[in-house]
Amino acid sequence: MLDGIKLERAGIPAVSIVTEPFSETGREMAASWGVPDYAFLVTAHPIANLGPAELDAKADELCEAVVAFLSQAQPG
Repeated sequence: MLDGIKLERAGIPAVSIVTEPFSETGREMAASWGVPDYAFLVTAHPIANLGPAELDAKADELCEAVVAFLSQAQPG
């Protein structure tokens, strides 16, 4: 989350992605860094136990959402 916030502040479009149990933590972190309305994507949990092929599949699933998210991003 913080990486996304810092990249956005530097003018670099970014997408932060968290798993479902951490969505509230993501909102709290964004608020603590002064961007309470910071938008991010949420995906199913868990991912730590996934192997390389499963992680690739998860990335493929998220790809369309990431592109759509970045397409909606407002400059500045």
